[in-house]
Amino acid sequence: MGDERVKAEALQILGLFQVLPRLVVFDLDYTLWPFYCECRSKRDSPSLFRHARGIMYALKEKGVDMAIASRSPTPDIAKVFIDKLELQSMFVAQVSKMGVTSVLVENGVNLDMFKLGLSNFATNFAASSTSTKQDE
Repeated sequence: MGDERVKAEALQILGLFQVLPRLVVFDLDYTLWPFYCECRSKRDSPSLFRHARGIMYALKEKGVDMAIASRSPTPDIAKVFIDKLELQSMFVAQVSKMGVTSVLVENGVNLDMFKLGLSNFATNFAASSTSTKQDE
């Protein structure tokens, strides 16, 4: 499935939700790409999981900010790979305090995990809105 086709399907999924997160934070290793940075060299040519770029394009089109988080012990290699994959413009540099919904993906980000994350976010958002109203 090409990037544009994944983007179109991801946009359809986004359209199912009345509320969207302001920020989506992706891990790197085995989420955006199928390897650990510390097992690679800066000279390598990295690749993304097949749905990753299309999902990021859809989020960007909908105005959802994206950031990355990684526990990689080799952030210098991760930065080189982000540059090689031309992803630097996809991610915001600074993020304000917000609620976080996380989804553990076993074999990389894909459309099913994308939909699950949005469902979990919508549920968490509804629950926090209800508790906020009760606190007032």
